[in-house]
Amino acid sequence: MKILKKALPFFAVLLIWELLFRFGLLNEYLLPSPLSVAKAGLALAGSGELFLDLFASVKRVLAGFLAAAVFGLTLGTLSGYGRSLSDAIMPLCEFLRPIPPIAWIPIAILWFGLGDNPAYFIVFIGAFFPIFINSYWGIRESRLMHLNVARNFGASRFLVLTDVLLPGSLPRILHGLRIGLGLGWTSVISAELVGAQSGLGYMIQMNRVMLKTENIIAGMVTIGLAGLLMNYLMLLLEKRLLTWRKDTLRSAETAEA
Repeated sequence: MKILKKALPFFAVLLIWELLFRFGLLNEYLLPSPLSVAKAGLALAGSGELFLDLFASVKRVLAGFLAAAVFGLTLGTLSGYGRSLSDAIMPLCEFLRPIPPIAWIPIAILWFGLGDNPAYFIVFIGAFFPIFINSYWGIRESRLMHLNVARNFGASRFLVLTDVLLPGSLPRILHGLRIGLGLGWTSVISAELVGAQSGLGYMIQMNRVMLKTENIIAGMVTIGLAGLLMNYLMLLLEKRLLTWRKDTLRSAETAEA
């Protein structure tokens, strides 16, 4: 029942879309019917082209996202823990953060040429800042009471970081990773539209040139489904790693009752 409730808006959009097409209110060349898009998607999947491009895009996202996660978590944690490092890094971060990843594409192609490397770089740029910012503020916003208790019991600075600050900031860190993965996915599609010779973005660009609108929409649907799956997997990871948070909330609700 819960799955049906979530799927209902999708069915409603498809139904309205099909009805508009049936009543002749949509131009087939500008926006084909859902049935035409489904047939095009099945044809692309049957030829293997869709899966090859999907694999190329996912590979680039995972590589760039993993690099962003390593650097973002490390730098965000150290900056949140050390005031001097924070004072040095945060102004530069706030200067670079508003620049959208798509603005880096021309210089990425200039630096790395065409292919995978500029896409890795663009994904890294898109994913790094949400991860860094959430890691930074997760450490900074850890409860002072917990820090004082740990220090009163003689905990070292390393133990405070690993046993108090990092577990306490884990919700913010995981939230940043989920946002970073989503932005990395949108960034790689933008990069592939211009500087790649494979991937879903490249597939959409080639079909635009050939005026195959149904293939373009099929590619967009694939992008949306892949992004939905990535977000779902990250939410599952959050639930697995934050089981203690649910137990804490239940204990608080029981105490209040």
